[in-house]
Amino acid sequence: MSIHIVALGNEGDGFPEDNRQSGLIWTYLGRSALVSETESSLLLNSDASSIAYPVFTEYQACVFGNVRLVVHDCPVWGIFDSDWYTSRNLIVGADIIVIKYSVNDKSSFQEVKDSYIPVIKRTLNHCSVPVIISAVGIRQNEELPCTCPLCTSDRGNCVTSSEGIQLAKELGATYLELHSLNDFYVGKYFGGVLEYFMIQTLNQKSSEKMKKRKKSSKCHGVRPPQLEQPEKMPVLKGEASHYNSDLHNLLFCCQCVDVVFYTEDLKEVVEAHKIVLCSVSSVFMLLFNVKSPADIQDSTVIRTAQDLFAVNSETTFPVTSQGPPCNPPVRVIVKDSLFCSCLSDILHFIYSGAFQWEELEEDVKKKLKDPSDVLGVIEKVKCILKTPGKMNCLKNCRSYQAKRPLWLYNTSLRFFFNTPMLADVIFKIQGSTVPAHRAVLVARCKVMAAMFNGNYLEANSVLVPVYGISKETFLSFLEYLYTDSCCPASILQAMSLLICAEMYQVSRLQHICELYIITQLQSMPSRELASTSLSVVGLLKKAKFHNSDCLSTWLLHFIATNYLIFSQKPDFQDLSAEERSFVEMHRWPSNIYLKQLAEYRKYVHSRKCRCIVM
Repeated sequence: MSIHIVALGNEGDGFPEDNRQSGLIWTYLGRSALVSETESSLLLNSDASSIAYPVFTEYQACVFGNVRLVVHDCPVWGIFDSDWYTSRNLIVGADIIVIKYSVNDKSSFQEVKDSYIPVIKRTLNHCSVPVIISAVGIRQNEELPCTCPLCTSDRGNCVTSSEGIQLAKELGATYLELHSLNDFYVGKYFGGVLEYFMIQTLNQKSSEKMKKRKKSSKCHGVRPPQLEQPEKMPVLKGEASHYNSDLHNLLFCCQCVDVVFYTEDLKEVVEAHKIVLCSVSSVFMLLFNVKSPADIQDSTVIRTAQDLFAVNSETTFPVTSQGPPCNPPVRVIVKDSLFCSCLSDILHFIYSGAFQWEELEEDVKKKLKDPSDVLGVIEKVKCILKTPGKMNCLKNCRSYQAKRPLWLYNTSLRFFFNTPMLADVIFKIQGSTVPAHRAVLVARCKVMAAMFNGNYLEANSVLVPVYGISKETFLSFLEYLYTDSCCPASILQAMSLLICAEMYQVSRLQHICELYIITQLQSMPSRELASTSLSVVGLLKKAKFHNSDCLSTWLLHFIATNYLIFSQKPDFQDLSAEERSFVEMHRWPSNIYLKQLAEYRKYVHSRKCRCIVM
C-alpha cells in the first residue's frame, strides 16, 4: 500500500534555484521519525524546446514501517501551462495535496490565486482529496507575526493571514502558518496534520480494498457454505419433591404402625412409627432403647423422657393395630394429661417437618383455653425437639428452624439408613443382607406399600429376597427413599438406578437419573465422545425398554446432533429403521451442508482459483 502526496508552490523567499535541501517537504522527510529510506530524484520538463530545469522533485520513502510514500514537489506553477496532461494526472492521482507559498511574496501568491487555484478547484470537483495550505515565513514589516485575520497592517507587500484563510475556504483546505522550518513547525505542527491525513488515507484505502475483495468474491467466487445451528435439544423438567407429603401421609394411613400412645387410664390416643419419632428427637431414641442413658450427655433429655412417657410391655392393653410379624407395637403411656390431649396435633406437627410452629400453637389453643397451659405444652415440644428459645417466644423457634432444612428427616433419617437399629425388614440381595424400615419404604414407594400391606408373601416375612438388581444399585435406591437425594458415580450406575426406579415406580428418582445422564453426556467434549467405550445407542435401547420416554427422545436428538461421531461407531447399526430415519432427518451437520463444503473445498484447491482469505 502507498500514499501519493503532491506539493505545489515555492515557499522559498529569495532562495537560489537549488533550494530543495531547505524546503518544507525535504525538511519534513529528513526530520520526521516516521519516515525512513528517503530517496529523491529530479524530473525535467518533457517539453524539449524549453530550457531544461527541474519541474518537480520526486521523493520516495517508507512511513509507518512498510507503507510506501511518494512525494512530488513542484515548485514551479508553470507546469500547468507547459504540460497540462502531467499536472492534471498529478492532482487526480494525489492522496494529499500541499500548497505552499511565502508570506513575503505577494505577487506570486496573487498570480497563483488568480490563475492556478481555479484550475485545481475544477480538477478536485471530481474527487475528494485533503488539501493543506502552508504559509511559510515571518512577515518582514513587523517584528512578530500578526495572526489576527482582520489585520491590514501588512497588506502592501505581504500575504495576510486573512487572505490565506480565504484561500483555504475556497478549496476546503486546512490552513497552517509556519513561521520557521524548525522541528516544532515542521515536525509537530505541519507533520502532525500531514500524518493525520496519511492515516485517514490508509484507513480509506483499506476499507475500499476490503469492499472490492468482498465484491470480487461475491461476483466471481464460490462463497463458503454457512453452517446452520443444530436443533435445540428437548428440555427435561424435573419433578418436585413430595418427601414432606409422603411421610406426613404415613401418619394417617396407619400402615406399619409400631408405636401406640395411651392415656394413663389405658385409652388409645394415637398410633405412630418409631423410625420417624427417633429421627427427630433423642427423647424417643432413649424411650425406644436406640440410645442408652450413658449415650445421652444432656440430662434434660433423660428428664423429659422420664416425665412425659413410660413404656409398658404388659398384654392387658387393647390393641387395634398390628405391626410387623412377631413384633407387636410398643405401648407408651403419656403421663402428662395436657400433653396427651394435644398429642395428635403434636405428631401432626412432627410428621409435617417440625417447622409449622404457628399452626401448632393455634391447634393447641383450640384444645387448651388457659394460655399458661398452651405455653407449657409448647415448651415440652421444644424440649423434645431440643429447639432453643424461651417458653413464651415462638419467634426463636421459627428463626432456628428457618436456618435448618424444612424437612428434618432427609438428614436425620440418614442416620438409620443401612443400619439394624429399629429395622423390621431385611433384604437379601447377591448373598448379602440389607436392613431397612417398613414405615419409610411404605411411605416413599407405592410398590413396596402394596407389597408389605397386601396379600403377598413379603407382607408376613422379615427376610425379603431381591432379584435382578445389584447390591450397589439397590443401596442407592434405598438411600434416595431415606434422604430424597442420590448421587450416582457414573452414567452406567445412573442407568441401573433408573431401571430400579422404574421397577418400583418411583418417578422422581427416574427424572433425577435422566437429568444426571444428560448432564454427564453434555459435558463430554467431542474427543471423549469419539473415544469412549460407553454405548449411547445402548443407553437409548434401555431407556426405551424401561419407558423413559423423555430420556430416549433426548438421546435420539443427541445422536443426531453428534452424527459424525456416532455414525462411525459399530453400534450405530443397531438403531431401528424408525430411529435411523429420525437421526438422518435431524442430523447435524446436514447432508446439504457437507455437499456444499465439499464443493467449496474443491473450488479452493483447484488450480484455476486461489483462496481469497488465505
